[in-house]
Amino acid sequence: MRGRALGLLVVLCGAAFLEGVDVAMFGIALPAIRADLGLATGELQWVVSAYILGYGGFMLLGGRAADLLGRRRVFLVSLGVFVVFSGLGGLASESWMLLVARAATGVAAAFMMPAGLSIITTGFREGPLRTRALLIYAGIGAAGFSVGLVVGGLLTMFGWRWVFFAPVIVSVVLLALAIPLVPRPEAASRGGRRVRGRADVAGAVVVTSAFLALITAIEQSSHAEPVVTWSLAAASALLLAAFVAIERRAAEPLVRLAFLRRMPQLRAYLGAASLAAGFMGFQFLVVLHLQEERGWNSLATSLALLVLGIDAVLAPLLTPRLVARFGLWPVTLVGLAASGASFLLFLPVAADWTYAAMSPSFLALGLAFTFAYGPLTVAATDGVPDEDQGLSGGLLYTAFQIGAATGLAATSALITAAEGSGVEPVEVTRLALVVPLVAAAFGVVTAVSGVVASRRRR
Repeated sequence: MRGRALGLLVVLCGAAFLEGVDVAMFGIALPAIRADLGLATGELQWVVSAYILGYGGFMLLGGRAADLLGRRRVFLVSLGVFVVFSGLGGLASESWMLLVARAATGVAAAFMMPAGLSIITTGFREGPLRTRALLIYAGIGAAGFSVGLVVGGLLTMFGWRWVFFAPVIVSVVLLALAIPLVPRPEAASRGGRRVRGRADVAGAVVVTSAFLALITAIEQSSHAEPVVTWSLAAASALLLAAFVAIERRAAEPLVRLAFLRRMPQLRAYLGAASLAAGFMGFQFLVVLHLQEERGWNSLATSLALLVLGIDAVLAPLLTPRLVARFGLWPVTLVGLAASGASFLLFLPVAADWTYAAMSPSFLALGLAFTFAYGPLTVAATDGVPDEDQGLSGGLLYTAFQIGAATGLAATSALITAAEGSGVEPVEVTRLALVVPLVAAAFGVVTAVSGVVASRRRR
């Protein structure tokens, strides 16, 4: 891999890294944003959830648009929109302005990420070269989550608005490099046939509304009247049913329902959702514990979480070798089990814990991303026809983001409920760890089924 192909991979990895950094930075900046804008815990989680819902809700439309309109066009336009709204978010003076900017940035990422993934899967020949490119791409994207925790702490020391402005600078550089490096459709080495048809906008709006109602129901469950929570949950179920009906009748559906019967891909989506749910819930409660309960500043918090960045080194170098030796699902199983170990290690947390007592938990979470994120990405795209690569990438990232939003909302709901009942702060943290632990257990079960299925195929 050299020359133009290497340059293209660098640009696409840069976009994946940027997206991961952008999500993670806000986890560290949340207490500073709360202090400046006066947000409650329930409102605070929407700073992250607004982005995640825009991202996860429109990801399927983004993946389909890449197949319909051209991967290069969708990637470049969405990267430009990402630049604009990230900058506007840094200028926000009211909470609603901040949330609108985050939601719009999430929608831009929803078009950018599946387009970038499908450029790789159609631009590199299927086999060891494509697998290596995907593992490097996914590994660097996962590293973005970890490095973003550190970068977020450093930037927040200069003001939380810099977590908006810094991505603008990086995005502009990536856009300048992408214009000459991303191949045009006629120059793509393995671009596949262009899919013709219309984007299913109605399906995208309905499924996004369904996810919004579900996440709101989870978040409201701790402090709203039961009738409100159950009404939102029922609305979510009805909207999902409407989405299925729309997809069955649409000439060019957002998701062909038959595609969801591909078990290897379905396992990858479920594993991705569980990994993201555990990570986002754990990050949220750990940051609040360190900064608001123990009085650490953002820089000390980011340095404490620095060990999570181990996947930035190991994922591109070690994971491809392990996958070649043991296979996708055994490596994924180790990663998802490591996430469960991380949350269990943090369960005895006490107010007088030293960093040495916390660090094994953070190290285990870094190893979880090292071993799980890349193989899940490969499993989601392996064996999928070129014309469906955008769809599969969209489903994968939708699973990541909806899992993250669900884990975050459930953790926030548990924290709010525990705080309202007068529980000691450190006990609140322990109780909220139930959400990441359940997510990790679900992920382990999914990975075990993948291991069993892969052995049967052999």
